[in-house]
Order: sequence, then C-alpha cells, then structure tokens
Amino acid sequence: MKNKLGVTLVAAAFAFAGCGEQPKPAAKGDTKAGEAAKASAAPAAQEVRIGHVAPLTGGIAHLGKDNENGARLAVDEANAAGLKLGGNAVRFTLVAEDDQADPKVGTTVAQKLVDAKVAGVVGHLNSGTSIPASDIYARAGIPVISGSATNPKLTEAGLKTQFRVVGRDDQQGPAIASYIATNNKPNLVAVIDDATAYGEGIANEVEKTLKAANVKVLPREKGTDKTTDWKAILTKLRGRGADAVFYGGMDATGGPLLKQGRELGIKAVFSFGDGACTDKMKELAGDAAEGLLCSQAGIPPQAADQKFLGAYKKKFNADPILYSPFTYDAANLLIEAMKKADSADPAKYLPELAKIEYSGATGRIAFDPKGDRKDAEMTIFTMRRGKLEPIAIVKGGKTMSYDDFMRSAGGAAPAAPAAEKK
Repeated sequence: MKNKLGVTLVAAAFAFAGCGEQPKPAAKGDTKAGEAAKASAAPAAQEVRIGHVAPLTGGIAHLGKDNENGARLAVDEANAAGLKLGGNAVRFTLVAEDDQADPKVGTTVAQKLVDAKVAGVVGHLNSGTSIPASDIYARAGIPVISGSATNPKLTEAGLKTQFRVVGRDDQQGPAIASYIATNNKPNLVAVIDDATAYGEGIANEVEKTLKAANVKVLPREKGTDKTTDWKAILTKLRGRGADAVFYGGMDATGGPLLKQGRELGIKAVFSFGDGACTDKMKELAGDAAEGLLCSQAGIPPQAADQKFLGAYKKKFNADPILYSPFTYDAANLLIEAMKKADSADPAKYLPELAKIEYSGATGRIAFDPKGDRKDAEMTIFTMRRGKLEPIAIVKGGKTMSYDDFMRSAGGAAPAAPAAEKK
C-alpha cells in the first residue's frame, strides 16, 4: 500500500507540471539554462526570400556562380546586421535557381520563384532568359533586378517591376565598335553572333556603329550558343580578308572561335562583348587570347569598392569574375528599398526602389523611368599576359583612359600581380 501511494503522488506531481507549472529558476551561475530560456522566449525572425537566377550548369556556369556569390554576400551581410521591418526581426534567405541559360527553363524557374513567394529577384544572367521571365515577375508584381542582362528589349517593354544595374547593348556595342574604329582603323570587319537575344543584340549595335563610321562590314555570320567548331565560318572569312572580327556571344563559344581563327592564320584583331570578356578566354583560347579586345557593361570588377572586394575574397576565397559586384548591388538595392518602405511587401517597397539613390560597390545607382541605370559606364579591356586589363572607360559618349578614370574616382589603377610583371 505504501508503494502504491508513492507512485500515485509522483504521477500527480508530473501531471501538475504538465498542466503548466513553471520550472524553478536556474541556479545562480547556471548560464546555459538561462540562455536556453531566453532563446526559447525570443520570437522567430520573419523569413524574407530573395530569388537569384543564373546558369549554374553548362558552359557558363562559372559566370552564373559568380553572380550568385555576389547576391549571397549581400544577403549574408544583411542578416549579420540584424535588420527589422515593421518592428519585426527578419532573416533573408537566398533562393538560388539554375536556368541553364535556356529561355524555357528560365520561365519555369521564374514561376517557381513566384510560387515560393519571393519578395524580389536578382537575375537573370542572360538577356535571353531575362526577357521572357520578366513578364512572369511583372504579373506577380515582384521586383527583379538584373546585374548582367544587357539587351535593350528587357526594359523597353515598360514593365514597372524590371530594373538593371548595368548598361545596355545600345551603349556597350557603340563603345567597343567606336574604340575599334578609332584605335585599330580596320578596313573590313566580320561580325558573328550566337543567335541569342544577347549575342545578336550586341552584334547589331556594333554593326550599326561601324557602318555609321564608314567602316565596311561583311554580311553577318551566325552560330549558336553551343557552337564550338567555327572552322567553316572562319575559313570563309579568311578568304574575304577581314582585318577585324567581332563576336557577340559568351566565352564558352568565343574562346574556341578565337583559337581556331589563329590556327587558320587569321591575323585580324578579335573583339567581343561582355559575355566573352573574362579571364577564362585565356584558358579556352590559349596563347591566341593575347591582344583580344572586349567590353563590359559597367566598371571592371577590380574597380569595385574595396570593402566589397575584400569581403568577397574572404568569403569565397576567389576574386570576382565579372558581374558579381553588380548582383551584390542588386540584392542590396532590394533590401535597401524594403528598409525605406519598412516592409518586404513588393507592392509597398517597389515605389521606393523606383526612386532610390544608392551608393553601392559599383558606384552611384539611380534608375531612369524605364528601370535602366542612369549614366552607366562601359569598360574596354585587352588581354595581356593571360589577364584581362582595363584600358579605357566610356561614359556619356566620352572615352578616357582607365588610369584617368581611377584617378578621377579618387583611386588608382590596380597594379598587375607580381607574378605577371615582366
């Protein structure tokens, strides 16, 4: 009987505790228990999802990952700052998607992000995926900022949710074409494109500018964004005696084009848009890459804010490849607009984004009524000793040397790595 009574009393004690009896205060010095109690009492941070889209597989996956890294760094820094919106703590989550540089996949992942209720999107990398995806985001009212899509059509559609933080092909094309016409003075230019919205678009702008400068241009040649055997086209061009070649496309196809051109004995200067304006051209084209010319729709990565460059290097143990400073700014612009509106609701922060003025890693950013960046710079590069080296900046139709640009911006042109000096 005594044992039964003891069991009954113990059971009653547990039942009483289960009905809400408060646990005894932690003993003085029991800090772990105190910290656990505080953590359980603290409200969970509200999750705010930001999408990012770029090719993470395929021939230009390295560029896609670089873009993603820029956006991820911005999100991580915002989380470290412990932001609040509407009085509530928020935690940003980057939802990264792979569009494989394929327009059909691009629209699929755009709808996936809409269904995931992202508050904003950074991307897409390519114009060919950005343009069809932009309609999906617009119908959902979700702001999207590209850090690398340059085709004018992206912002000419009049969608109020679409922005970009780089220049357009109708700025970049004339910049590289004018540089070639002025400095290389070609008599006959061959223009090739990869039949994508980006490649064809920038090639059109280059051809238009060259013809306006009274430079003769051969009939257009075309490949695809998967072409790696260019010998038939190059053999034709060799027979016609072109002394300059421009290719609108990405480095994965531009590298083989350049390498095969030199193997066929073509001595023309080869030039490219931003898609093939990467150090990977050295890997793909070998020694043939030396002396190439190319343009980027913005300042070069090494001219970005030093704080960004240091943080990127520390986090990813690598230097930016191309447009990660711009995707970093794009993600920060979304977050800054949310802060100004004190809300992650796209309908509430979109007006703030449209009128924002922001000092980012790539300089001052403000948007025109179409969503394009005002006063975007263009950079001209050449390949020297296996590394791309900026040689000129074009802004507002005026060209200045890269050294002069850096001095006017209060900086100095970065020196070449010690191993590269001769």
